[in-house]
Amino acid sequence: MKTHPIVSQSAPSAAATWPWLTTALIAQIGWGAYPVLLRYLQTVSGLPSLSLLAAGNLAVLLVVVGFVWPRINKAQFRLPIVWLFGFMVVVRGVSNLLATRFTLAVYAQLIYLLTPFLVAILSRVFLREALPRYTFRALTISLLGVLLVLSGSFSEIGVVTAVPRRDFLGISLALGSSLALALYMILTRRTTRYNVSGDTLLMVHLLSLFSFSAVASLLIGEDWQRWATLSPHDWLIFAILAFGVLLGANLGQIRTIQKLGAPLVSSLMAIRLVSAL
Repeated sequence: MKTHPIVSQSAPSAAATWPWLTTALIAQIGWGAYPVLLRYLQTVSGLPSLSLLAAGNLAVLLVVVGFVWPRINKAQFRLPIVWLFGFMVVVRGVSNLLATRFTLAVYAQLIYLLTPFLVAILSRVFLREALPRYTFRALTISLLGVLLVLSGSFSEIGVVTAVPRRDFLGISLALGSSLALALYMILTRRTTRYNVSGDTLLMVHLLSLFSFSAVASLLIGEDWQRWATLSPHDWLIFAILAFGVLLGANLGQIRTIQKLGAPLVSSLMAIRLVSAL
């Protein structure tokens, strides 16, 4: 039986860290805009949720296949960890999509700020990685700051919305999505031990979400004819979602987690709230 060598993970030098930190920050800003763009396309444009997920990932997948397929090591697709990563992508993507359907994007992003704590704990337990100094202190201060910013305006934010809200359901889905995101980051970091490239993970990410959401959309009978009635502005928002977030922010996050580690990248997630606001 053919075995796959496990390689050690080495931290980048200080000089090499800053470009990756900048990339990670930009990626987190993009993911902060993700629930806002989703909610617009769901509630204002009226697109069915699963068809939106399928179309966005298919558009990016077609572009990615054309550019990176020839240089990808196809043997990496036989690794179980790669498809465990794909499963966690589906859990994260669907719960995130539905969370923003039932509650405000700002509320969802506030819940997601719990993710760095989960990532730090799971990295320590499963990856045996040493956490950066003052990790929990910094995360706690960040979370308290966010709560102070929002505490005086929870009752006023988004009182009037395009569709009725179901905040309890939406927040519950956001909590599940936060745990799934933490596991996603841990698995992304773990793949470096098997020399799995960021391009491979991106393809698995896109393929997993597209396959699940397309089949699920057809099974529940979503109305795809709504796509024929979109305005140019709606298509512009969709293009930003697909190529700005699903491609750009997605690839940036995957590669920076592999280079810097899940705890460090997840500690930048507080910027998502600023972007969402």
